Amino acid sequence: MEIVKGILIVIYFVIALALIILTLIQSKEDEGLSSTITGSSTNNFYEKNKSRTKEGKQKKWTVILSIIFAVLTIALGILYMA
Repeated sequence: MEIVKGILIVIYFVIALALIILTLIQSKEDEGLSSTITGSSTNNFYEKNKSRTKEGKQKKWTVILSIIFAVLTIALGILYMA
C-alpha cells in the first residue's frame, strides 16, 4: 500500500507542477472596457475556431489537469485516512 501512495504522490507533484506552468503561460482573456465601447463581436472566424489554436489547447489541458489533480487529491485523502 505504501508503494501505491508513493507513486500517487509523485504523479500528484508532476501534475501540480505542470498545472502551475500551464496556468502561468496562458494569455489574459479579459478584454475589459474597450470591447464594450467598441462593440467587438464574438461571432467571427477566430472565436469559432478558438479551440484549435495554441491558446485553446493550453486551456483544454489546464482543465484536464485540474480535474486529474482534484481526483488525485480526493484519492490521496482517502488513502491517508485508511
